Amino acid sequence: MNNSVAITGNSGPKVRSDCEITLEIRQNGGISIELISRVKTLYGKSIKSQCLEILSFFNIKHAHLKINDSGALPFVISARLEAAVKKLTDTTKECLPDLIPENTASTKRDRYRFSRLYLPGNAPGLMINAGLHSAEGIILDFEDSVSSEKKDESRFLVRNALRQINFYGAERMVRINQGDRGLYDLDFVIPHFVNLILIPKCEDALAVRNVDQKIREIQGKFNIKNEVYLMPVIESALGIENITEIARSSSLVVAMAIGLEDFTADLGVQRTSEGKESFYARSRLVIASKAAGIQPIDSVFSDFNDMDGLKQTVSASRAMGFEGMGCIHPRQISVIRHGFAPDASEIGKAMDIVRAFEAALKAGLGVVALGSKMIDAPVVLRAQKTLELAERLGLISCDWRDKGPEQQA
Repeated sequence: MNNSVAITGNSGPKVRSDCEITLEIRQNGGISIELISRVKTLYGKSIKSQCLEILSFFNIKHAHLKINDSGALPFVISARLEAAVKKLTDTTKECLPDLIPENTASTKRDRYRFSRLYLPGNAPGLMINAGLHSAEGIILDFEDSVSSEKKDESRFLVRNALRQINFYGAERMVRINQGDRGLYDLDFVIPHFVNLILIPKCEDALAVRNVDQKIREIQGKFNIKNEVYLMPVIESALGIENITEIARSSSLVVAMAIGLEDFTADLGVQRTSEGKESFYARSRLVIASKAAGIQPIDSVFSDFNDMDGLKQTVSASRAMGFEGMGCIHPRQISVIRHGFAPDASEIGKAMDIVRAFEAALKAGLGVVALGSKMIDAPVVLRAQKTLELAERLGLISCDWRDKGPEQQA
């Protein structure tokens, strides 16, 4: 083997919870380690010990390793060093950190997905405490937020994060790359209990079926029983034109989202706060999703400092029939979650409708009325769904029928 060097990870004044690894594999001389770290006094020995174990695992006996550490946790160091090793060797061995029990849980197909927080797949500092923000989903992103030269090494970091980070009940999502690169991404996440895969810039049903097929192949290879769901992201005019086929392309599809930055760029227009330029596309997505029995999810709101604008957008989005939005900053999560949840007046009205309906059934009446208004089946169904949502969000108790309106939360 010739002398060779690989550099992985990140360093710099604004980098935290990460490290930059420089690995030089040599012909002789044994292993030498140079560690630069503010926590060297406390953790220097354990960091070096971990790295020696990893190099031994990959049967590397002669190398110089330089570590520029900014507080990286062991699973991050492991990912960075493994990525460096695999840049220089053809080994297929995987150095996997322990899998915490919390990360083996499956999620339900029909769970609420009001908010999903995007996190760059090569930035461990943003991942570690992401679950504390209480988003319904955490997206570890391989695509737009990761530069092309960092995409390969980000796979090891995301894989290790899926095994080691406690996301506190958030759905564990990964946005893969496009095409063959995205299919290869799946090898790094499907065996490690990811819950949902986002398919970016999806333009036809074939793209979804290719992902579906690859997922099933990996599941068969590793005997994985956990269901993995799909969320195609529509970001072009062609995707909108093929949206009905995409929505029905796989039994794994549980939701469909629209990405308005790329969509408006594809149209050659500016994205506006009013959204007139995307109203047709968003309506098409809602209708296609509802017809296919999946959840329509709206785009991200790009200005995380404009809370009033976000509230207005969430209100308009919900009125169109969307059931969630993307987030680019944790401060957006609570606004989105509250915006898509039913408010007190909606809950009270739904209770009145359901009570009137149930009373009519007990009395053997064929017609249901509330005050001077007749109530038909779709209205009752909508009220029942509102109350089901309110119960699941903890806004009312499951025994609300036994309580008067003044006792409700």
